[in-house]
Amino acid sequence: MGKPTGFLEYQRLSEASIAPAERVKNYQEFILHLSDVEAKQQGARCMDCGIPFCQTGCPVNNIIPDFNDLVFRENWREALDTLHSTNNFPEFTGRVCPAPCEAACTLNINNDAVGIKSIEHAIIDKGWEMGWVLPQPARHRTGKNVAIVGSGPAGMAAAQQLARVGHDVTVFEKTDRIGGLLRYGIPDFKMEKSHIDRRVAQMEAEGVKFRVDQNIGVDTPANVLLEDFDAVVLSGGAEWPRDLPVKGRDLAGIHFAMDFLPLQNKVIAGDTVAGQLTATDKHVVVIGGGDTGSDCVGTSNRHGAKSIAQFELMPQPPAEEDKPMVWPNWPIKLRTSSSHEEGCDRDWAVATKEFIGNNGKVEKLKAVRVEWRDGKMQEVAGSEFEMKADLVLLAMGFMGPEQKGLLEQFGALGVLKDQRQNVKAEVDDRGTVLAYQTANPKVFAAGDMRRGQSLVVWAIREGRQCARSVDAYLMGTSELPR
Repeated sequence: MGKPTGFLEYQRLSEASIAPAERVKNYQEFILHLSDVEAKQQGARCMDCGIPFCQTGCPVNNIIPDFNDLVFRENWREALDTLHSTNNFPEFTGRVCPAPCEAACTLNINNDAVGIKSIEHAIIDKGWEMGWVLPQPARHRTGKNVAIVGSGPAGMAAAQQLARVGHDVTVFEKTDRIGGLLRYGIPDFKMEKSHIDRRVAQMEAEGVKFRVDQNIGVDTPANVLLEDFDAVVLSGGAEWPRDLPVKGRDLAGIHFAMDFLPLQNKVIAGDTVAGQLTATDKHVVVIGGGDTGSDCVGTSNRHGAKSIAQFELMPQPPAEEDKPMVWPNWPIKLRTSSSHEEGCDRDWAVATKEFIGNNGKVEKLKAVRVEWRDGKMQEVAGSEFEMKADLVLLAMGFMGPEQKGLLEQFGALGVLKDQRQNVKAEVDDRGTVLAYQTANPKVFAAGDMRRGQSLVVWAIREGRQCARSVDAYLMGTSELPR
């Protein structure tokens, strides 16, 4: 490394952010990327550790020590090329990835990990600012055409990789804009949608065709895609939400998170949304302690909610992980998101028993505290309580992809599902079967539709790897990276 003693000389520096009281007044991003000098110092903290566990912790296997060193040496253009060699969309991951690479950082054993995510964020933002991110159209066309169903990070990554090796690629999206859950799941204050728009423009210049308002399996039969295209990639999201079937669930004012979050994205995009579901002047209860629940908290704060509470069924995790025990794996520990910093009452080991309402509208909920013993949940006697709830948002995760329409029709065409009702496709080559290939050899699957609810960075990995298998299926071999 360029600065072998950098990790001893410099402390980890977190990215600056706008204060909560100010940022809740709008829906703009509030995390500011590092300056060139700050990024150089943070890059200097990367150790000459011998075995870079950060690379294996990263699902796309970013070449992290190399781009850290290049930033330290102020060779930003080469750092961008290194980053792009493994990650098609670092502006997405640099904003919304939880950074498993940092959990696996060698320095994290007994110190603060290298700020890998902040360095990635700085590299790609500088790349766009300097005009270095340009279309890379294929030099030769193959004459093969590929349909990609779903325009989230998996579909976009697969589309870009396949277009760059000369295939004619068409992406089908069921909503009115490209981006999948990046567009209509992640709030704008975490990732503004201009980042998607400029990637779409780049990909269009590379030859990718985008078709919106195309609900395959509903508007267009699945068999039409198999007839019209040489290969099909299923890369939709895991949009089947986990429900909470307790007494009073049918009361008005109880909604899934994805009935709430996309509407605000649409409003920011300039759409007129009749009867938009808002948290304004309401007592909001968010059930579910993950990222989707956190997004509901942040959006409710910006709506001007009267109060916000968030419940989690599992017990409160420790403030710090036992690093010698879990490193380099992703640790379970207490995580406070930027949305929590903006205002929220959090509680753990709470189970909702009943929703109580009047005139068909929810007004409060009844809950109970629980204990976990030997992996089993038990209610704590005498711990029941009630609280006000004008708006309840269910954010308890997703069971998998929606089953009707698309999967029903592809199922009739030989595409199988696994035990969790995801599209069945192995990630390893097994005999004559290509990675990500379904039981119908012409159909491939990647992303949340194949693996279940997961991270943006995992979707990008699967989209890239799936593209390699599709290319090998069409051409007999592939030069795309694994």
